[in-house]
Formats: sequence, structure tokens, C-alpha cells
Amino acid sequence: LLVYANFFFTFTICQFSAVSAETVTTCENDSVQVLQCGETDMTANGVINIQSALYGRADMQTCNESRPASQLNDTMCSLRGVEDFIRSSCDLKTSCEINMNDIRTSDPCPGTYKYLQTTFTCLQAVHLITCENDEAQLICSPGCVIYVYGANYGRRDQTICSEGQLPSVVENRHCSNPTNLVAQSCNELESCTIPATNAIFGDPCYGTYKYLELAYICTCK
Repeated sequence: LLVYANFFFTFTICQFSAVSAETVTTCENDSVQVLQCGETDMTANGVINIQSALYGRADMQTCNESRPASQLNDTMCSLRGVEDFIRSSCDLKTSCEINMNDIRTSDPCPGTYKYLQTTFTCLQAVHLITCENDEAQLICSPGCVIYVYGANYGRRDQTICSEGQLPSVVENRHCSNPTNLVAQSCNELESCTIPATNAIFGDPCYGTYKYLELAYICTCK
């Protein structure tokens, strides 16, 4: 069982144009699944919004090459908690690498050849990262106001905001702390400044150097 904080965008779909979903499938023996926004004009400058994720087997066709039927028959196989883990790892990022070792923590169906299948959309947005103790500045043009998709204060990557830091304070990449405080503070404003500090967001992982990652758009009246 994978247990991680849920991450949901405060996203009202009726306000914006529809976006197409993309599905990425990674077979059990592969090492990494990569989700990427920005590869096409449709996803340029987008941030990831996870729609669904499955680790197990839902049909006999996917990842079936050179596999006997006995490894494909169980099509009701699913590891609990995977979708929440992928959300907490990847939502709001422009790209995301999922280590399959992080998924293969337990076996929901021994003897069945499994796969990780993730469906996501790329939401057009300004992607902003602010290191701990700095200030995030959200700015829109005159006549336009901020709409925050979502924000996370913690650490989900070992390289971001790592310059000059000891390895021990950036090694925890599973510190996910979704927050609606940025939306509450900044929505409907033309500009907004918010400190990326424990005093504002709390300390979700003591001893880890954190950063605020958020995505927003400017809606013009």
C-alpha cells in the first residue's frame, strides 16, 4: 500500500478550453516512466495534471510481448495507492520521472506481468518555483487577475533549489504538501507576493530544504 498526500488542482474546467489527455504505459521490467509537457505545441508551457494511474493489469494486450497467457490472465489486478502517489509526485511539474522501484513496493498479483499506465493532461500555466525563505511573485498584466491552479510546499526533486545546500537536506524527494493558501491569498489579484516559509506553510519535512512550486494563469476581463 502506497500512502502519500492527495494532490488535487482547484480547477474549474468550464472556465477554460478543454485539453487532450495523454496516456503513458511502462512495462514492469522497465526502470523509469517519464511524463512530459512542452513536447508539442498543444502542451507547450503546460504543467502536469494527473487524471488516473494504474499499476497492475487491466487487459491482456498491454505489455504482453513474449509473455505466456498465465502471466496475462488476471485483468483485475491493481496496486492500491498508486494514483495518489503519482499525483503527489508529478502534479504541477512540467516533466516528471517516476522510478519504477518506487512503484514496485509490493506485488498486488504474484505471477502476473504488470505495467504502470498513467493518464495526464497538460494545463497551460505559468510554472513558478521559489526556494525556501525567498518570495514568490505572481504578476499579471493590467486588467488581468491571477487564478491559481495549485501549489505545493515541500520537496519532490533533489536538484531544484539545491545549489549551496548539503546533500542531506535535499535528498528527501517525497515531501509533498499541497496547499490552497496561495489561491486564497492571490486569486483575483493583479499581482501577489507570498513568502515561501515554514511560518506560512508549516514544515512538512523537518530538516529538508524546501521550495514552493505553483502554477497559475492570468484571466483577463
